[in-house]
Amino acid sequence: MKRREFITLFGGATALPLVAHAQQSILPVVGYLSAGSPEADAISVLAAFRKGLSEMSFVEGKNVVIEYRWANFRYEQLSAMAADLAHRSVAVIVAIGGTPPGLAAKAATSTVPIVFYLGIDPVKFGLVASLNHPGGNVTGIVGAPAELIAKRMQFLHELVPKAAVAALLANPDNPYTEPEERAVQDAAHSLGLGELQILRASSASEIDAVFQRLPQLHVDALIVSADFFLLSQHKQIVAAAAQQNLPAMYPWREHVSAG
Repeated sequence: MKRREFITLFGGATALPLVAHAQQSILPVVGYLSAGSPEADAISVLAAFRKGLSEMSFVEGKNVVIEYRWANFRYEQLSAMAADLAHRSVAVIVAIGGTPPGLAAKAATSTVPIVFYLGIDPVKFGLVASLNHPGGNVTGIVGAPAELIAKRMQFLHELVPKAAVAALLANPDNPYTEPEERAVQDAAHSLGLGELQILRASSASEIDAVFQRLPQLHVDALIVSADFFLLSQHKQIVAAAAQQNLPAMYPWREHVSAG
């Protein structure tokens, strides 16, 4: 995600309702609905979110209130959290962490503006009517990680041309995983890779179990999904790959910074 694009979109989507509320005695309230955790969002989007507010002259606790709701990657909690934010009549709901919070927010309200960021087709998953004319109260930014993962697979193949077996580490709880898996399988086939293993993990213990299996599967190279939970576990993943001297291709700069 490009932070400048996120900030610009957020500003455009929220300026009118926030200004209208600012004229009242009660401070405007922004609902922040995240699939992740405070620690995970601090790695990726939280700083950009607050910077966007400050560029609009909104300072948290001074002239705007933020109602945070973190599901801690327990997606089943998002519906109740979104309903709670809608009940509080927030000026806007910012849905962070892909498709699940966006869908939960849309199901909770048809009137409160909703801003999302995700990496898959929002039309296919029913978030908007079309890309050119979203309609309703939902808008946002669509990245292209499902398409970019094919390019990442190509880079990995160029770096490790003799790799006979590659593996994709993905989060099965994320709806984004399905199109991403198809894209990486197509890329592996077009590159003539001998074998592609799809390995899934949605907890720290499952990540450990995946890395314990890699030697048995004779995996020569690893590609990691652009999933927010896996991002939150980037230190664990990078350390495990390094311990096995396993070439890996990552989606986020935080992985590289971790070693």
